[in-house]
Parts: sequence; structure tokens; C-alpha cells
Amino acid sequence: MKLAQKLVIGYYRTKLNIFAKLSKRKAAEKAFELFCTPYTSNKKKAPALFEKAEKLHLKVEQYNLVGYRWNHPQPKKALILHGFSSTVKKFDHFVMPLVKKGYEVIAFDAPAHGDSNGKTINVYQYRDTIKKVYERFGPIHSFIAHSFGGLALSLFMEEQPYQENKKLVLIAPATETESALNSFAAVLNIDEEVKEEMRKIIFEKSGHTSDKISVRHAANKIKADVLWIHDEDDDVTPWTDAEKVKQDNHPNFQFMLTKGLGHRRIYRDNKVKKAIMEFL
Repeated sequence: MKLAQKLVIGYYRTKLNIFAKLSKRKAAEKAFELFCTPYTSNKKKAPALFEKAEKLHLKVEQYNLVGYRWNHPQPKKALILHGFSSTVKKFDHFVMPLVKKGYEVIAFDAPAHGDSNGKTINVYQYRDTIKKVYERFGPIHSFIAHSFGGLALSLFMEEQPYQENKKLVLIAPATETESALNSFAAVLNIDEEVKEEMRKIIFEKSGHTSDKISVRHAANKIKADVLWIHDEDDDVTPWTDAEKVKQDNHPNFQFMLTKGLGHRRIYRDNKVKKAIMEFL
């Protein structure tokens, strides 16, 4: 961990500890806001591919979203979805292979990410973004989603009545919200009382308990063909969560397990990219 990261974590630990002494609820509200805030990073120059793309704009709630489209129009469409604190610009290596397969390719920065505006995001806002993109630019036949994007996509798909001929690629999806909450609480030394208040906030905002905001839970209603790619050394979205979905033996799910790629190098791996293109 870099020194700057340690200092930021130390700052928020202290701040949340002070709030917790005054009010567990107030500490939970501040912690939840932080839980929904992407990390800021230096913006690098976009790959040239994005300069050649058709730029798209979409309004979702209070957010002005920026997206990109290639090879329009085509009968088959693919949507690329990034993870938390990421951007679609990190997934440029999927665009041309999809175009060569005859796809029209669409990619949007989620709220509070990349070139889209906003400061915070929750998974239901991301789900609603997918819904709006689908309504405006769809129908969409194939999806490639990483991490947080995989959870949002799963919540979107479980509501879709018609899933015939749809294909989903889930790369290291954020399988369980409860696991993400526990990891977040561990890093910031959040106690059980504050964590329980955070669970209450999640329920108040979504109408669902955190254990139900889950790819495993959504998988029961997903009828599309799914390729799930995960690394057994992933320290962000643990394989132990994903393995439970594998053990559920959904006939439309197939799994590819890698070793040593972790959470982020996995979507840049050539073998992974080859498997995805063969699946789609």
C-alpha cells in the first residue's frame, strides 16, 4: 500500500471513529457515502480508439453520462461495463475484436466515473444506467462486465422477461454486497454497530437486504448464457463467493478459473480475451 493511501485510510478511520462516538447512525451515513464514492485518479490520455468513436450522451437522474459507439449500425450490439473507480477507456482492447465479429459496440462511463459527472454511485444507479442505455441504444445482445459492473448487470438481467439469445461475460464480478461491505469495514476499522446501521441504510435506499444484492441471488432468474471468469487469487472480489455460484450448477453458466492474474490484470490477459471472443 502506498503512503498516500495509508494516510487517506488513517484520516477516514479517525473521522469515522469520532462520528461513531457521537452517533452510530451518523457514522454509518458518512461511511455509506464513502462506500459509494469512487477513488479519484489522474486522468490519462484516452486511447486513440476513443477519439475515433461516435460520442454519446445520456441523462440518468441527475447525471450527465458520456459514452462511445463503434460500427453503428449493426444488427448485433455489445455493451462494455467497467468496475468501481474505473472507466470504459481501460477496456479498449475489446472493441476491435468485437467489431471484427460484426458487433456494434457501445460503452458508457457510469455515474461518477470517467467523463460522466457525479460524486457517488450505488449499484442500483448503475443498474438503471444499463436500463437507460438498453432502452435508448438497444436492444443489446451481448455484455462484457467487470467487477461492480458485473453486479449491476446481474441486477438488470434478473428483471428482464426475455433473455433468449443474450450472452453475458462476467469478469471477476462483485458477487456479494455483504462481502464488499465487510471488506470495507475491515479496512476502516468500522465496528459491528456502525456496520449494522449501514445495512439499514442499504435497505432503506434499495428495499433489499445486503445479502440479497448479490449475483448469486440474481443468478436464479438469469436465463441468458453466461461466461464467468475469475481468478482464484482475486483479493477484491473473492473466488470463495463466486465458487458458491459455480456449486449451484446453473446449466446456462460456464466458469473459467485463472491463477495469478488478480482482480485487474485478468481483463487484459490474452487467454481471457480469446475465451471471451470465442464465447461471443
